[in-house]
Amino acid sequence: MNRRTAGLSGVDEYIAAFPPRVRAILRKIRATVAATAPDASEKISYRMPAFAQDGILIYFAAFQNHIGVFPPVSGDPRLERSLSRYRGPKGNLKFPLDEPVPYPLIKRIVALRLRQNAAKAAARRKK
Repeated sequence: MNRRTAGLSGVDEYIAAFPPRVRAILRKIRATVAATAPDASEKISYRMPAFAQDGILIYFAAFQNHIGVFPPVSGDPRLERSLSRYRGPKGNLKFPLDEPVPYPLIKRIVALRLRQNAAKAAARRKK
């Protein structure tokens, strides 16, 4: 989300634009999402990596002091409570770079978004 990521066309290029420590985190987030949603496609959207299956599952991006995860999570009160300390002003998530990244929570977010997107897709097919 800065000059270094402007104009990048793929997730590999996006990740390669960051220092080694941040690259390792981004790669692990990518692997976590891909393992949880193996049929999802990945792309760059809004200048950040995104995974989609029946709609966007998750966007993630590196910033100076944190990793951002979008869109805001809703629909699972237990998960929402687990994520409360990471919520930003608009409900998007901020995982500080000076703390361990909660990869199990990212897995739960993707699993929830898969269920939500599948339900929306099923409802659209019924219409």
